[in-house]
Amino acid sequence: MNNTAKVLKIEQIGSAIRRHHSQRETLIGLGLNRIGRVVQVPDTPQTRGMIAKVKHLVRVVEAEGEQR
Repeated sequence: MNNTAKVLKIEQIGSAIRRHHSQRETLIGLGLNRIGRVVQVPDTPQTRGMIAKVKHLVRVVEAEGEQR
């Protein structure tokens, strides 16, 4: 593989209040716990699955190293 690991920048846009506990735990696992918080996470299948689980609460701001 190449030396530059792909990184996703995600932002929390929705509240975890009144959500199922597994969705809250997924947000915490991604490093999010407050609306407006932005974190960088590695672009792996596991991370993509976590984002898909809470896609209504987060948005992908930027994908570094992504070629189009």
